[in-house]
Amino acid sequence: MKAVIVLFDSLNRKYLPPYGADGVHAPHFERLARRSVVFDNCYAGSMPCMPARRELHTGRYNFLHRSWGPLEPFDDSVPEMLGRNDVYCHLATDHHHYWEDGGASYVNRFASYELVRGQAGDPWKGHVGDIEVPDNLNGGGSHTRQDWINRSYMSDEADHSQTRTFDAGLQFLHVNHDADRWMLQIECFDPHEPFFTYDDYRALNGEPAQSGPIFDWPSYRRVIESRSEADAARQNYTALLSMCDRSLGRVLDAFDEYGMWDDTMLIVCTDHGFLLGEQGWWGKLVQPWYDENIHTPLFVWDPRMGLAGTRSTELVQTIDIGPTLLDVFGVDRTADMQGRPLRQAMSGSGSIREGALFGSFGGHVNVTDGRYVYMRDCASPDNTPLFEFTLMPTHMDSRFTPRELAEAELAPPFAFTKGVPTLKVPGWAVRSPYPYGSLLFDLKRDPQQKAPLRDDERELEMAQLLVDLMRETDAPEEQFARLGLPAVGPVTRAHLLIGAQWDLIEAGRAGIVTKDDLAPDAIVATTSLRNLLEIPDARDQLIALIPQLGNANFVARSRVSTVLQAAAAVPGITTEDVVGLERRLQELSFIG
Repeated sequence: MKAVIVLFDSLNRKYLPPYGADGVHAPHFERLARRSVVFDNCYAGSMPCMPARRELHTGRYNFLHRSWGPLEPFDDSVPEMLGRNDVYCHLATDHHHYWEDGGASYVNRFASYELVRGQAGDPWKGHVGDIEVPDNLNGGGSHTRQDWINRSYMSDEADHSQTRTFDAGLQFLHVNHDADRWMLQIECFDPHEPFFTYDDYRALNGEPAQSGPIFDWPSYRRVIESRSEADAARQNYTALLSMCDRSLGRVLDAFDEYGMWDDTMLIVCTDHGFLLGEQGWWGKLVQPWYDENIHTPLFVWDPRMGLAGTRSTELVQTIDIGPTLLDVFGVDRTADMQGRPLRQAMSGSGSIREGALFGSFGGHVNVTDGRYVYMRDCASPDNTPLFEFTLMPTHMDSRFTPRELAEAELAPPFAFTKGVPTLKVPGWAVRSPYPYGSLLFDLKRDPQQKAPLRDDERELEMAQLLVDLMRETDAPEEQFARLGLPAVGPVTRAHLLIGAQWDLIEAGRAGIVTKDDLAPDAIVATTSLRNLLEIPDARDQLIALIPQLGNANFVARSRVSTVLQAAAAVPGITTEDVVGLERRLQELSFIG
């Protein structure tokens, strides 16, 4: 037996034809659907990129204990377990987060691996002098310069990191297709932002060649762009998705050419989705985990079962993929794994779980039973207590600082740390979930999640399911306290939050003014934020509306250049607020 897993990044299922998309050129995803089981109810778990990959290795949730970080010394690793059972595991990837501080220890679990450079802001090619950066609306911040350096080496599609990644994976298939007991993971950073591809793929979707300011790297905030600008970003995404489709087709061609359908499992999946203006937001991580971000596509071909062109409605998750790979090679799961092999869910012989847990460190903690989704907010504005539990103290692209570690203490072992204590370090969230409130949706009646429910009975039921799953994953007591939920005993009406947070919920879901609604020369959309902050009268007006602008670190970290961009990153600021600020700025004597 053999297995191939093709892992894309940031794949929004609603842009795939097998999930109902219209007007997106992706014939090979349709071809794949005819050769596999399509899962309609798959959810990611720990978010975003590296936490999701830790789930692929370990088969268990990790976001309640840890933010973005490496595999821990006590973690199970599916590729490593397969290797100990005479299954050769190879990785071909251009996912540059693996060679950052927070990606340590992942690739070394494979017997061999090929790392393809050049994605996004990967520090790949060195240019000391000035470079030409085209006019763009992108929010890549410090990564933008490196991204454009990298792109200059990819003028031809053959040189694109995606192409080279699939080249590497297909070379492995060419050399080893006749061998037995191996697993190949082809892992592609696309269609993650930046949505960099070629005009040929825009043409496949009936879109003209790119013109005007480039917009293929949206910042994670509310949509403020004009309709035409927002459409351009979505067109760039679909063009890149069509390129991903072509790469997928090369894998399917190899399966046909080498006769691999009889003895090779194929899994095609993603780590999470991406909001492309849905819910009034770009991106992921800084807003609640809506369906576009967390309800993911999954395709599985299992030659042992021979099920093709079928669909499964069973509730499954990312944590099930690793145990499925173990199962196909006859390797037992460990006691610490929460995932289950997908075979039962594929056959329709029964459910493998009652509920699915998902979220990001310090954000909403969420649960779904397949119909209802409950997004539990923190109970107080300070979003505490919140702690990291780790033996590998690194963030995404930096080490923990001595200041962070100065407050560390040794915590007793968790059930899954194999008797090993961990460092307990004060943690912080990318952005507090508090401004959004707790949310409850009925996906059957409201699949677009436009109408949050205020239903005490349903909230009570879903909160209990959430608590049950948190206890099963041995969540820290501090997480229960942060969420205002009981670590022991039943959930009661006293623990419910939706009613008390209803004003927050309504404010947190409000959109914001776009460029279409402002004058072309509007100060909030065209004048440098940093210049305005240097003018006392303007500074006072800005900080009165957006208190965060009084913090220089917020301005730098948010990568904002205009007032409108800053306002879009702060939930609760309304269209009326921004329009009123524009009027007051216009009245100041320094303007004009």
